[in-house]
Amino acid sequence: MNLHAEALLFDNDGTLVSSMESVHRCWTRWAREYEISEEEFARVELHGRPAAEIIAELLPAGVRAEALARIETLEVEDVAGGVVLLPGTKDLLSALPAGRWAVVTSATRPLAEARLREAGIDFPEMVAAEDITRGKPDPEPFLLAARRLGVDPARCVVFEDAPAGLAAGRAAGMRTVALTTTHAAADLDADVVVRDLSAVSVQVEDGGLTIGTDG
Repeated sequence: MNLHAEALLFDNDGTLVSSMESVHRCWTRWAREYEISEEEFARVELHGRPAAEIIAELLPAGVRAEALARIETLEVEDVAGGVVLLPGTKDLLSALPAGRWAVVTSATRPLAEARLREAGIDFPEMVAAEDITRGKPDPEPFLLAARRLGVDPARCVVFEDAPAGLAAGRAAGMRTVALTTTHAAADLDADVVVRDLSAVSVQVEDGGLTIGTDG
């Protein structure tokens, strides 16, 4: 299946890179430090959400700022050796000119940049947690990325591995490509579903980008 676009918007963790082992390790340690029970912690969805939203579900307002700083410190310190480049990422991104793609992440900018640097990815534009007031599944992050690139949202394609991110892309009026790197295909509502970015190719043309998929 081919899709046509002017810009591609990529989630980071679970789409371009995987840091799931690091995420689990750091958040488990964080939960112990803040005396959050295993039952409470198990009820919270970690993947694809800003840390501030996760913390707001678990802790009272008075300690949230300190707790947010703590989890960011833990995760940034755990980056070395804790980030894996996912299949197809390097080849696909190297085919894209600057100004035609952006990273749209629920992580903070320091953490996202650290993970991308560890994976050897140079990125032209990023929307991170600090840039928005409402995270995925709200469309705000993807709409901001489109605005920064100067592209009509309807001419963007979103690449995501999480249901919340795909919902955000749809709400922004963008077409979506889901990767089955962290969720089963049955849980992913998208225009196209692929195993990972190795199933995606792109041709750069005067009129935009043509995205080919095996899905």
